[in-house]
Amino acid sequence: MRKIEHIGIAVKDMQAATQIYSALLGYAHYKTEEVLGEGVNTAFFTCGESKIELLEATNQDSAIAKFIAKKGEGVHHIAFAVDDIKAEVQRLEKQGFVVLNQEPKMGADNKWVVFLHPKSSNGVLVELCQERN
Repeated sequence: MRKIEHIGIAVKDMQAATQIYSALLGYAHYKTEEVLGEGVNTAFFTCGESKIELLEATNQDSAIAKFIAKKGEGVHHIAFAVDDIKAEVQRLEKQGFVVLNQEPKMGADNKWVVFLHPKSSNGVLVELCQERN
């Protein structure tokens, strides 16, 4: 794992959240994107070498809608940049981590993504991210 790629934050209202984070960081987000397969709208802010990803549900069946209903707004996941996502999945499975999606899927910001179950990582949903070429 090379670095923290981003921290994902679940929000109810993207417009309000982008205003809050713009005020906090002192600059606007650089990108918005809808991820149809996950049922979310995203907005990205740079923060040094890492990013902040705001996630707003686009439907009540999405993981973000369920997360907010259960836990409220807040930190949803931490993502790590990797060079070879399939090799990392194999390595982590050998270490006992539970992988939620065996095959990388298309995520936001031009990334392949795989998630690790929070029960295997001290209650934190972990995302592995690799640039799509």
